[in-house]
Amino acid sequence: MKEKEIDLAVVGSGPAGLSAAIEAAKYGASVEIIDENALPGGQLFKQIHKFFGSKEHYAGVRGYDIGRKLLDEAENLKVNIRLNTIAFGVFNKNKIGLFDQRSILVSKPKKIIVATGASENPLAFPGWSLPGVMGAGAVQTMINIHRVLPGRKVLMVGAGNVGLIVSYQLLQTGADVVAIVEAMPKIGGYFVHAAKVLRIGVPILTSHTIIEAKGDKEVESATIAALDQNLNPIKGSEKELEVDLICIAVGLRPEADLCRMLNCKFTYIPFLGGHVPIHNGDMETTTPGVYVAGDVSGIEEASVAMEEGRIAGISAAESLGYISSEEAEKEKIKCKERLKAFRIGPFGSPRQEGKDKIFEEYKRRVKNVK
Repeated sequence: MKEKEIDLAVVGSGPAGLSAAIEAAKYGASVEIIDENALPGGQLFKQIHKFFGSKEHYAGVRGYDIGRKLLDEAENLKVNIRLNTIAFGVFNKNKIGLFDQRSILVSKPKKIIVATGASENPLAFPGWSLPGVMGAGAVQTMINIHRVLPGRKVLMVGAGNVGLIVSYQLLQTGADVVAIVEAMPKIGGYFVHAAKVLRIGVPILTSHTIIEAKGDKEVESATIAALDQNLNPIKGSEKELEVDLICIAVGLRPEADLCRMLNCKFTYIPFLGGHVPIHNGDMETTTPGVYVAGDVSGIEEASVAMEEGRIAGISAAESLGYISSEEAEKEKIKCKERLKAFRIGPFGSPRQEGKDKIFEEYKRRVKNVK
């Protein structure tokens, strides 16, 4: 097996991974990005909508354009991007086992940034294994990457940001979104996304869920029902909808298996996706030299992922000796201020508190943390 020694390995080429790699390479570190997909960019190339927020968060720029910009920056800085490569294990603390569809390789980085993102939560109900029941991420990949429409009459399950955004994108393809059902008593996503589908006439049914998918060989209809305060279906409220696609958008969870292999300690915060790696303000985990960024550190927005990636990249470059502590701190403060600005409001505040909780737990478990 071939071994390659580098300063920094970044696992994941999404917004967090690319941003981390760019920052570290900017200061002179040798950086390699490892990604199991055929194309880099993660979720950015699925996001055809314009971002909002501030200029620093690429307000008014579409996700795929942000992805191209970050890719160009990484390539100009000579970041090596390994695609179709799976990071399948960690050996002797810092050796990462890789499989590139042809052979097994070993990467031996001095520092590691895990930016592996998140995976979709499943939802089981009678008929959930029928063709035509899909996760929102898979639907978004099909329509925005492969230009394939997987259904014409759609039931969206979940009114968080993902469910609302993918519903609007389905409408843009010409599909009919029959309804969006949300088990909670209120819409979970930003109203700016909800308003787009409501204006077109798509009903968002809160305190409702799917009961059953029906069909012979594929989805032909879906039964929905209202829920009581205990989230139990209300008898007599059932309604059958004629659909050929049921899209599941009931949340994400951090894809943190590699962090477990690296012996990182975890804590449980439900609104950040469940079990998340404990990390400090520099995005370093309880395993020295291992950093996290993006959804693997807690489910948030792509803009947040990019700022966390920058912090992790700067921190790694600092620990490698490529940047002074004073300069690193100055740059990290800028990132943290932008993060605070993005997290202001009813959606951001709990997440900021959650991140603060992670840091407090980190300080309790690890000695000598600033």
